[in-house]
Amino acid sequence: MKESLKALLDLLDLEQIEHEIFRGRSPEERRQRVFGGQVAGQALVAAGRTVPVNRPVHSLHAYFIRPGDPLVPIVYTVDRVRDGRSFTTRRVTAIQQGKAIFVMSASFQIVEEGPSHQAAMPEVEPPETLPTSLERLRPIFGETGATEFVHQRPFDVRHATPLTWEAAEDPSLATPESKVWLRVDGELPDDPLLHVCLMTYASDLTLLDTVLLNHGLAWGDRRTMGASLDHAMWFHRPFRADEWLLYYQDTPFAGGARGLARGQVFTRSGELVVSVMQEGLIRTKD
Repeated sequence: MKESLKALLDLLDLEQIEHEIFRGRSPEERRQRVFGGQVAGQALVAAGRTVPVNRPVHSLHAYFIRPGDPLVPIVYTVDRVRDGRSFTTRRVTAIQQGKAIFVMSASFQIVEEGPSHQAAMPEVEPPETLPTSLERLRPIFGETGATEFVHQRPFDVRHATPLTWEAAEDPSLATPESKVWLRVDGELPDDPLLHVCLMTYASDLTLLDTVLLNHGLAWGDRRTMGASLDHAMWFHRPFRADEWLLYYQDTPFAGGARGLARGQVFTRSGELVVSVMQEGLIRTKD
């Protein structure tokens, strides 16, 4: 198992300090703020630990209120909103220094049968035929920069569409959609909540990149800044985060210094397992 994955699993193993209060921390990295996917993943861990294991999560809706300080522990308080016969609802607030930085509502449901249909999986090259992140990033950041970037990521990510930095250099590569294969870099235990929380973390890695890709912009281009504003996910079927998943993303709208991106996560066999929506702050300057 890759060291960065071990570190992420450790971050998701929250400390319980009261009956429905948990404490998490951030990685010891030089970051201006806590990564949004980390906060969302930890919040879902906190909510899931107060729900019976026979009720998997089926949706979450979250708002990023303030940037988190990576040097300060995050306290997660869980509110038991409802415990019904079929559905369980939890509200989680992430707090630093007495102020809320993130709020999330999550709904859990017993396993039931009903009508079934899904969107078709888009055509895409298999992940094994695509270059690794290190191979794609070397020409952009050099050997040292690319190695450091990939070393910190607990996921194996392979792009079937251009990177934002590539489109920023060549505007003809700009596109309103992105196709990314991903999986955690190691084998995981059979804990459904863990796999869901890891996908929650990963869902924030490339989603807003799709908005930038459509305009030939990139993080770190000295003219673009942004942040996640809200995040919603729907979990349709069980899946494993240590097996290849296709994250198909597109952007239906951008305006008013905000960009909207949506994603669909498919297994290799074509099953739609997760849907995602996110709006982010996107500001640019000359």
